[in-house]
Amino acid sequence: MKTVQLSGSTRANVGKVDAKALRDKGHVPCVIYGAGEQTHFSADERAFKHIIYTPETNLVEVDLDGKKYKTILQEAQFHRLTDRLIHADFLLVSEDKPVSVQIPIKTVGQSEGVKAGGKLVLKLRKVKVRGLISKIPANIELDITPLTIGKGIAAGDINVDGLTLLHPKNISVVSVQTTRNVVTVEEAPAAKGAAPAAKAAPAKK
Repeated sequence: MKTVQLSGSTRANVGKVDAKALRDKGHVPCVIYGAGEQTHFSADERAFKHIIYTPETNLVEVDLDGKKYKTILQEAQFHRLTDRLIHADFLLVSEDKPVSVQIPIKTVGQSEGVKAGGKLVLKLRKVKVRGLISKIPANIELDITPLTIGKGIAAGDINVDGLTLLHPKNISVVSVQTTRNVVTVEEAPAAKGAAPAAKAAPAKK
């Protein structure tokens, strides 16, 4: 897992008025949870580009006035109308304690079922796993090459060394569904000279 940097400033006030003032200046109110403590801080909204708007899960090293915290993003809240980031929660992590985190799913290869006209459906874009930070990858790759129409990959089919998937084993992650474009075997033409099929007699009134 890659580590990205985030610099911020601790917050003396944590009320709604202070939070609004920060957002008006282009800053995001944040909090770090862990070790029985909460650390409130703010960071430039532009600094979240490589933390939230990325297809991978990264470690985030938060630098607050020279003191560094190793964290992972736990939750991000967005304005319901403008879609701007308005709050972020980070979890303090350590090398020897397992954590639960959402990992993006990345499909690789070209499905045999898609070649035949089927449609690939990614039902879970992220899966929740638990494990040590050193074992958690940026994403989980699934080879979809052998998937034919009607087949898929369930949570129970995914095995990553050192990680436990926190989903029911039978839940579908990705599958290939049939469509109108599916290639079918055409009916064989009638033999030369064969008699045409008899038409059904009209029903009597």
